[in-house]
Amino acid sequence: MIIAQLSDPHLQPHGVLYQGVADSNGMFRTAVEQINRLTPQPDLVLLSGDVVDGGTTAEYAVARELLEELQPPLLLIPGNHDEREAFRSSFADHDYLPATGPLHFNVRNRGPVRVIGLDVTIPGHHHGDMDDAAAAWLEETLASEPARPTLIMMHQHPFLSGIPYIDTYCCRRGERLAAIVGKYPAVERIVCGHIHRFMQLRFGGTLLCTAPSTTTAIALRLQPDAVPASHIEPPAFLLHHWAAGNGLITHMVPIGTFAGPFPFA
Repeated sequence: MIIAQLSDPHLQPHGVLYQGVADSNGMFRTAVEQINRLTPQPDLVLLSGDVVDGGTTAEYAVARELLEELQPPLLLIPGNHDEREAFRSSFADHDYLPATGPLHFNVRNRGPVRVIGLDVTIPGHHHGDMDDAAAAWLEETLASEPARPTLIMMHQHPFLSGIPYIDTYCCRRGERLAAIVGKYPAVERIVCGHIHRFMQLRFGGTLLCTAPSTTTAIALRLQPDAVPASHIEPPAFLLHHWAAGNGLITHMVPIGTFAGPFPFA
């Protein structure tokens, strides 16, 4: 089973640049085209939040237009820049999304790896929270198939990355998530967006990784008093490859056209 993960495109109305400098719409279109060219095709594409930048109807119309070009099936969750009800309405044809409340989901019929979407966003705020309701829902969902290979997708990172200006907006009470996941060894991976960089660490007895943005990269500044900054770095997506007996391998794939292929390895 092959699962591609896109994240944080921050799509804009037509003709508008992200933060006045980055063509987020064009960069996302390039990402979609590259995924469509993959051989073999992914079984699923995940989009781990901040689909749009301001949560507006015009932005979601652009998102639908660009995502219409995506060939593999798509699962997506909101981020802190999404507006929950506008997101729900814009993706109402995605029948795995609930009609009310947080946009958690449990998709079990797309291959050997089930995908759990964990919506830890708080409407009107940029940080996330592993609150009582989210913890109870996840515990019940994991317990329903405790031995099933599982990938959990969320938006905000539930750990401290060391970048102070993004850690202000992490998912709070991440230790609750770690305690729950630690009881289920079949959780192969937790994947996040939000941080606009690739990171990985051990978390809750499994591996957690964050996906780059298809648009901009948050600057890797580890000083406690670091000033917020971003760069337009080469964008990338993650490709998660599951094989029985081998587990889940995660690759980071740069987006773009590069020299090669050359006849050597």
